[in-house]
Amino acid sequence: MRRVAAIDCGTNSVRLLIADVSGDDLTDVERRMEIVRLGQDVDRTGRLAPEALERTFTAMRGYAKLIREHASGEEVPVRVVATSATRDAANRADFVTGVLEIFGVEPEVASGDEEARLSFTGATRGLARAGAAAETPYLVVDIGGGSTEFVVGSRSVEGALSVDIGCVRLTERHLRADPPADGDVTAAVADIEAAMDRVEEHVPVRTARTLVGLAGSVTTVAGIALDLPAYDPARIHHSRIPAERVHEVSARLLRMTHDERAAIPVMHPGRVDVIGAGALILDRIVRRYGFAEVVVSEHDILDGIAWSLTA
Repeated sequence: MRRVAAIDCGTNSVRLLIADVSGDDLTDVERRMEIVRLGQDVDRTGRLAPEALERTFTAMRGYAKLIREHASGEEVPVRVVATSATRDAANRADFVTGVLEIFGVEPEVASGDEEARLSFTGATRGLARAGAAAETPYLVVDIGGGSTEFVVGSRSVEGALSVDIGCVRLTERHLRADPPADGDVTAAVADIEAAMDRVEEHVPVRTARTLVGLAGSVTTVAGIALDLPAYDPARIHHSRIPAERVHEVSARLLRMTHDERAAIPVMHPGRVDVIGAGALILDRIVRRYGFAEVVVSEHDILDGIAWSLTA
């Protein structure tokens, strides 16, 4: 058994997984998430805002303390992977310097392809064993804050592409009104459809038999669709959400005000402003490719990073 620590720093959140890995089993020791909105205004300015960096570093200092507490006198390998917002930022050197000071390792600013492959590994490694989805190939979609990864594969990746549509990016571009106007939603849909046009040029999405959805937008939509009284990862993980419920939840979220979304029992406060865009991305994927349902996974790129530390 080996203890490892994985950190995923995305556009909207920074997450930690401390896990014990033995063979094909990965057991959580700590799994944490903080909404830090690192990608605040990156789409507009091309730079990481000082206040966004400080929010991120504050969360990371807490994670570094947890890793030390769980080390039990042993060296715990740490891997920090940064994704869309950091790839796009002109001042990403400031981010790299801060992470190196906190964890003693440099963050890897993952390419879109690497991000996609880590997400695929994290989502599917335990999927067949759990019996949650029998039909392959899988289409794994990881809807993040700045980008969405599309990955097709069975035991290994057959095609992958990261495109710049994410819940934060689309909200800042189009869905600024509360609730958004119909014309703004139409503009967001056009962005999503254009991105999926590019995906189809590079990834064999039409061969997929099972849609697997990852990350906070998808798990939140699942929690709403399941009418959960509170966020419950055990109920959400490997749940199957029918296409009709995805459509209903997406339409409902786009009609709601900030306060109405905030009152939803499963809603994390940091997702209130961006969940409409995230749900819309999932809805358009389900519609375009005609899936009858989405299999929801709580395991994603964070788990893929942890598995990579054992390779």
